[in-house]
Order: sequence, then C-alpha cells, then structure tokens
Amino acid sequence: MYERPILKNLLDRLAEPRRFIQVLAGPRQVGKTTLARQAMAAIGDNVIYASADEPILKGATWVEQQWQIARIRAAGAQTGAVLILDEIQKIPDWSAVVKRLWDQDSADKTQIRLVLLGSSPLLVRQGLSESLAGRFELIPVTHWSWPEMRDAFGWNLETWITFGGYPGAAPLIDTPDRWAAYIMDSLVETSVSRDILQMTRVDKPDLLRRLFDLGCAYSGQVLSYQKMVGQLQDAGNTTTLSHYLTLLEQAGLLRGLNKYAGEKFRQRASSPKLLALNNALVVTARGIRTGAIREDHETWGRLVESAAGAHLSNGPWVAGASALYYWASGDREVDYVLAGSGKIVAFEIKSTRRRAAVPGIDFFEKEFGPVRKILVGGQGLPLEEFFTMEPADWLA
Repeated sequence: MYERPILKNLLDRLAEPRRFIQVLAGPRQVGKTTLARQAMAAIGDNVIYASADEPILKGATWVEQQWQIARIRAAGAQTGAVLILDEIQKIPDWSAVVKRLWDQDSADKTQIRLVLLGSSPLLVRQGLSESLAGRFELIPVTHWSWPEMRDAFGWNLETWITFGGYPGAAPLIDTPDRWAAYIMDSLVETSVSRDILQMTRVDKPDLLRRLFDLGCAYSGQVLSYQKMVGQLQDAGNTTTLSHYLTLLEQAGLLRGLNKYAGEKFRQRASSPKLLALNNALVVTARGIRTGAIREDHETWGRLVESAAGAHLSNGPWVAGASALYYWASGDREVDYVLAGSGKIVAFEIKSTRRRAAVPGIDFFEKEFGPVRKILVGGQGLPLEEFFTMEPADWLA
C-alpha cells in the first residue's frame, strides 16, 4: 500500500517523548484514516484506535472510556501508549474533554501520545483555539498531488489534471459515469450534508449547494459577489455568500482567493477568484466529458489553471505562514501570488506552447517587487516540473 510522505512526519513526532497532541485535519477522502492505520501498523503494540463516525450517539463518556483503555496500556509499557481518536469533531465539546484528560496525564506524567483526526477543519480548529492552545501540533492532510497519484497509481499529468486527486476514485476512471457518481455522491454530498449542514447553521442549504456548482463552473476566474447574486436566484446578500464560501473552503471543496494589494483591508474587500480545490470537483460539477477534455483547448486551459491554483493552495496550508492570492489591475492580471516569510512570488499559468506576452507580471513586479516571477507552461517552466515542486520551496 502506498505511503504518503506525511506518514513519516507523523511517525517521527510519535517517536518523541510525549509533548504535544498531534492533530490531522483535512477534507474527506484524502486518506486520514489510512494514515492512522499505517501508523498503527508501524508502531505495533500499545496503540488504541477508535472512531466517532459510527452511527451511535457519542459524547464525553466515550472519550473517557477510550482514554482509560490507553491509560491501562500505558501503565504496563515503558514507552507508554498511543491513542488515536478519529472524527473527533463529532463529539460535543470534544476539546474541553480532551484538555481535561490531557492535563490530568501531564500532572500524573502518564505517557499517552494522542492523535486526533477530523474531517471538518473549521470545527477542529475552533476546538483547538478555544481549549487546546499550546498543547497541539497541526498536521494538515491535503488533497493528493500529482506526484502522489503518479507514485500510487501510475498516473501521468494529463490524467491527474482530468480526474483530480481522490485516491478512492482512482480505480473508477475507466468508467467515467461511475467515477463522476462516486465523486458527487460519496464526496461532495457527504461533505455538504454531514460536514457542513449537520454541524454548522446554514439558513439556505440550497443556496450553498448552488454556490458550490457556480464556483466549480468559474474555477480559476474572478467573480464579484454582485455577479454571484445575479447568477444565483434568491441569493440573499453578499455577506451570506461570503460566509458560505468560507464554509465550502473549510470542507476542502472550494475557496475564494483575495486580490493581493499589500494592504489587508483592500484584500478583504476585493472580488474573489473562485478556486475548486480538486479538479475532480470541476469536471463532475460541470458535467465535462472526460474523453474530450484535451481536444477542447479552452476547457483544458481552465483545468490547468485551476489545478495550478489548487496545487499552490494545498502547499501554503502546509507551510503555515503563507497565503495565496491573485492580482489584477485594469486588463492586467497575475494568475496567482504566493506570499509568506516577507516574500512574494508571482505566477502566470499557460497551457499551450504559443508565445504570449505577460504584461501583468511585469507591471506587478514594478509595483510590488516579487522575489520571483514564474511563467508556468508554454515557453516557461514545464507543467510537469511545476507540479512536482513543493509550493513552500518558492518562498525559500
């Protein structure tokens, strides 16, 4: 079974003496549970795994029961025990319970190393910030990159750009209708109905679903909130749309990039550049025929730009202190701007070999002075090379 590079990061941390709670958070179907089980196999003895995703109402008592098992195991082993709790965000007030038990073990010097897994980053992070400040390390589990899908399934770049990075859907790509049904039913609908609607107040659930469809249709394009209102009937106000876009981002489906302006208040006020975080979402939501994508130059170009944005978007989350933007001024535009560590890098994405000027990047350079300006595709950096590079490396 393929092992993601992130597994080594987790195992290295668990091999250390008990210091922090390890939190793996990310969207559905990116392999968090598989990572946990691979870690269990590598560690061997004294590992306890339990999931709150079973169809039984669970609460603080359930957490305490699992914790007691871990304490019994830890008492009989020199190296202590590892406790892995999956779908932790499903437990009401989970962070307060974990804080109490963790602090008890800290006082008693009980060697329990704790791993928490959650498929709703928004709710996981709320709990971390409210109760567990200073007690945890976050390990983001993002969508699968092209190198990972290549190494696990033998995919070339064109296949990844077409079908995205969901490992569970990989065996279905030879039957496109079945693949598309899996993406929509098992991933999108589950993320919306279980991770958003059941756990967060949404007054207009149909609007949220239509906003997701709209975001996929315009992935890689700038669309003002007023234009969204025009596209979505009975859309309510722009504040509602902005909130729903945040919820979709926290579910790992769709986000809106702010315009880079060097001033945070201007960035927040800008029209967002919509970006699906996995190309599988774009292809299925738009009903694109996968067999004809490469011949449709406009559609292929949109998919390449969307995939490039998703690749860069997954990277900054891992890097922690960096962020992704776009930039535009009049008819000049820079597709993506990566900012972090006091540096900025500008990217222009091209999907063809034709010669094309990039006045947007040149104008952006004069105004903001990026450390690098990168043309990707066409006569610039080959797409194959760009998608194998870690986004954080651009800021090194």
